[in-house]
Amino acid sequence: MFMPSSLLPILLSLLIGWVHSPNTLHHDYCVLGAGPAGLQMGYFLSKSQRDYIILERNSGPGSFFNIYPRHRKLISINKIYTGSRNREFNLRHDWNSLLSDRPGLLLQRISTQMYPEADALPRYLSLYSRELGLKVRYGVDIGRVSASNTGVRSYTLSDQLGRQYSCRVLLVSTGLWVPHQVQFVGSDLVEGYESASVDPWDYLNQAVLILGKGNSAFETAQNILGHASSVHLYSPSPVRLAWQTHYVGDLRAVNNELLDTYQLKSLDGLADGRLEDIAIVRGGGADRKRTGRTGKGRGKGRQGREQLHLTLAELLDSSKGNKTSEVTRETESSYLNDNFPFRQPYDRVLRCLGFQFNFSIFDSSARPSPSAEAKGRLPRVTAWYEGQGTPGLFVLGTAAHSRDYRSSAGGFIHGFRYTVRAVHRVLEQRYHGNAWPSTSISINQLSSWLLRRVNEASGPYQMFGVLGDIVLLQGPHCEYLEEFPLQALPKFTTLSGHQVPKQGLLVLVLEYGLNHTDTLGAGRSQTEWTQGWKSRFLHPVLYFYSKLPTERDMKRRPAGWALPRPDAVHHIIEDFLTKWDAPMSHIQPLRRFLEHCLQTDLRAFFAESCFRFSLTNRRPPPFCSRGYLRKQGLIRNGHLWRHAQNTGLRPASHSSWDCS
Repeated sequence: MFMPSSLLPILLSLLIGWVHSPNTLHHDYCVLGAGPAGLQMGYFLSKSQRDYIILERNSGPGSFFNIYPRHRKLISINKIYTGSRNREFNLRHDWNSLLSDRPGLLLQRISTQMYPEADALPRYLSLYSRELGLKVRYGVDIGRVSASNTGVRSYTLSDQLGRQYSCRVLLVSTGLWVPHQVQFVGSDLVEGYESASVDPWDYLNQAVLILGKGNSAFETAQNILGHASSVHLYSPSPVRLAWQTHYVGDLRAVNNELLDTYQLKSLDGLADGRLEDIAIVRGGGADRKRTGRTGKGRGKGRQGREQLHLTLAELLDSSKGNKTSEVTRETESSYLNDNFPFRQPYDRVLRCLGFQFNFSIFDSSARPSPSAEAKGRLPRVTAWYEGQGTPGLFVLGTAAHSRDYRSSAGGFIHGFRYTVRAVHRVLEQRYHGNAWPSTSISINQLSSWLLRRVNEASGPYQMFGVLGDIVLLQGPHCEYLEEFPLQALPKFTTLSGHQVPKQGLLVLVLEYGLNHTDTLGAGRSQTEWTQGWKSRFLHPVLYFYSKLPTERDMKRRPAGWALPRPDAVHHIIEDFLTKWDAPMSHIQPLRRFLEHCLQTDLRAFFAESCFRFSLTNRRPPPFCSRGYLRKQGLIRNGHLWRHAQNTGLRPASHSSWDCS
């Protein structure tokens, strides 16, 4: 008797389950963490009726936001009034809500503020989980994750009570919550962002040094500007402004008041330098030649705090073992220049360097490798968000930001809600044989379909340069797939379950121009459609490939390009209103580009013209051959239909066409 090979993996999985201890709970999918990304994946798994569990160590979802940001103001936009009732369009300006099939399940039910209070987010996530009935188990603190390669690869998670959870697919959505620290001489004298006081009166008339120049550093500085005597920010990198770089993780305008007080010379300032090269030393009893402070009580700051000095580690007397906070200024081997920027002492030094992924819970069999991006703070993942070297382990949400670090919005809710959906579609294809959802449309409808997507769709708009729409060209028809990870294009057939036809494919992407230098200067935008390729602001770009790009093509793509060089490319000119609906500047150039790629006529004609073409041409234009000659009338067009109603050509009560 022979056993079908397709049953072997199932039987092996059952055998593995029998030998596990009775204290092990088995699921197809384990989601680690009930933050926004974990709940978003829970929704998709629930909707597809999969066997899953979400494990959360705290008593409620989104616990990170019960503490952070410390000063309790989100910098994610909650723009409710957009002038539109289109739900998909409005998500472009709602950076906090998760995706669901319930139109009203949005953060605006909790807060109507443009920048909500941080407490609103956990409340919204609780509402989201409760109304959708997601399977979340709270109070489960996973301390160890291991992988087994016996037969079918699986993962085992052990909690604080010794219980184990086993799954074939592990979805890690723990976010970034471990404070990032840099070791240097005296680093133990520094107060962390996670524990420093948020009461501005505690900094009254104090000189404060903040290590870092990101949003947490500026948020902290902004809170104490009116109370501290001076605030200095120090880090290796210069300030990067979000409105200049188009990266929402850079410094936001809501936090940048210190830039005013610095540039207008009101005692605050910024300086650049490597943190590994500095030393924070106690005031000690050294002579205050540099500060001019002498006499009784020297070395003590305001409110009796011992003062701290920033110096360079190389100037310390290494013979005294200066590797701890016991170092004082008396151990300096020589004086710095008398105009050294940090010659004045500080009352407090604060560390605000952001957060990193918690690698410690993964043993060697299941640990994803650190990414080169973000100084190793993030795990390394593939273009479809599977851990490098850890098959079956996928990283979701902020922790997966290494794929688009400092280039798109994958580290934030308004970005990763779409990458989570992409991961779910990959899972459906790989483990359940369900191909990536697609829509079959006539090539005569392709231009309208593309314009609808660029004017409404939130996924490509938020995840610019990362997620794009794929159009598979199949003669008179095409298959339209939404929001595929662009860097995974060489693996398209495997990940999507769709074959690339011999006619080729189109890829629709939204991109910023490569020149980000003068975002507010004169001549910063283009208005002539022939100069679309020079657009600097966000705009749609269409790539045409006669065949699927390879891994080699992807690696050799030009610097700053989302995709390899195509057979043809079309930039739709940037638009001040981000509405690409102008007949001459947007629609007609797009149609001509499609005609070039498809080698066919995509114009629309009146019935009289179709009749004439049918008498004088062996092959009438596709618009006529697929509509008029088949007695189907005009292909659906909402604009023409409304025009026919307004002019009395069709009765207003007739509603056989859906023009929405």
